Amino acid sequence: MPVVRYLCPDPDAPSPTLTAVIVPVPVADPLVGEFRDDLDVAASWGVPAHITVLYPFVEPAQLSERVMAALATAVGPLRAFDYRLDRTAWFGGDVLWLAPEPAQPFREFTTAVWRAFPEHPPYEGAHADSVPHLTVAERRRGTLEEMRAAERVVQQRLPFAARAERIVLIAGTRASSSWRIIHEFALR
Repeated sequence: MPVVRYLCPDPDAPSPTLTAVIVPVPVADPLVGEFRDDLDVAASWGVPAHITVLYPFVEPAQLSERVMAALATAVGPLRAFDYRLDRTAWFGGDVLWLAPEPAQPFREFTTAVWRAFPEHPPYEGAHADSVPHLTVAERRRGTLEEMRAAERVVQQRLPFAARAERIVLIAGTRASSSWRIIHEFALR
């Protein structure tokens, strides 16, 4: 039996078609939110500033008590930690992102969840390595010039500190403002 329960219910939101496991980075919103709003596809869907643990995750219709228990078991041993976002980087000329330091704990988060759900590789296995990052801008939403201008402003606001305190399961669609929190897992 499905177990989709939104922590922030919105009766007008469309039924979710996608899920993701993320580490939210709320401290980034005042620093990069203005650029994400215009230049990041996920932000237009209502996904908060974050570092992805695993996307795409289990189909919303398949979310069950068993899946939630397996996810809780996978993230249970993981510990909270402090990190910094101190530099910008690029995936080619297509995605501008912030690099967390240290990155290794985020890799460990991805490995732990993927190990529990091997049928859901990061980004459907499209990349040889899942690089921890916080997306600021994408070419799907803006020009290279707009992205470079965003980078110049963001670099002046770096570095900033953050703390990974929770892992969040979210669900939504590719529709505007459709993503919602399903469950939060506090890190030890």
